[in-house]
Amino acid sequence: MTDHPAEHAAWGEPDAAAAPAAASAAAAVTPADAADAARLVAFGLQPKLQPARDQEYGELLRRYREDPPFARLADAVATGLGLVVLEVSPRAGMAVTAAEDSVFAVRMGDYARRAAADSTDRFLHGLAHLAVAAMAFPRPEDLADDGYIGRVTVNGVDGFVRQACRRLEERAEEQGENTDPATDTPGLESAWRIWARRSSTGATKDARRLAGSTTGIVGKALAFLTDSGFLQRTGDDSGGTYRTTARYQLQVRDMAGTAAMAELLELGVVPVTDGSATLLPPDDTDDLELAADAGLPFHS
Repeated sequence: MTDHPAEHAAWGEPDAAAAPAAASAAAAVTPADAADAARLVAFGLQPKLQPARDQEYGELLRRYREDPPFARLADAVATGLGLVVLEVSPRAGMAVTAAEDSVFAVRMGDYARRAAADSTDRFLHGLAHLAVAAMAFPRPEDLADDGYIGRVTVNGVDGFVRQACRRLEERAEEQGENTDPATDTPGLESAWRIWARRSSTGATKDARRLAGSTTGIVGKALAFLTDSGFLQRTGDDSGGTYRTTARYQLQVRDMAGTAAMAELLELGVVPVTDGSATLLPPDDTDDLELAADAGLPFHS
């Protein structure tokens, strides 16, 4: 049988075209590039590390911004590890959060179980985290402003939650609702009853606050957020003072649409620069409805 040159050309041309492309692709990504991309992701998994204080981290961030193929490679490494890239910038570094199935997931529920064996205390830890987020970024414009820094204090968060408790109690009485429902009902209407009954400090004989007191719960929540790179401790006044980081702002943006967060913000948060906050009645209280089935973190 005679060979047909046309058939060879038909088969050979794609191979000839594909070979340079494959070689080019192989040359574009080297093992060193992959190592650098993984190194950048590793930096992102160290939430307390600031790019401005680590030369290698800063150089890899600059490469990410200036070299699109490298940026795609780093994103792919993060995706393969079950991470979601929230932002890559000088202010936040490589800010990543773990997807549900990631081996790096630090599940808030796991934190709550470590923080408190009792399910009611886990409920209160969830409310503390919710209140910290609401106080740190009380207005949409604060959350949207990359330069905004929120400030919170342990006593300020506790006082803020207790104000919310009083507001919700007054509303329940006005509406003639049962003031003592089951404590495992999700949403703020049941949370205020649990928080309001708990001692604020419950100090021990040596004046240390009890872990199960509400300020003890807030303190543990703020310490966890600090260890996670979301807050920075700035002093000891008011039980401990803290400021937000860029990473925390990104995290709160991600949770801002939750029903419980919206419900708390609807009560009317007014920030104060010293890390405390107060509540003002919303403009139209007649139409204010609690979000249906508003769940709190850790409650599931």
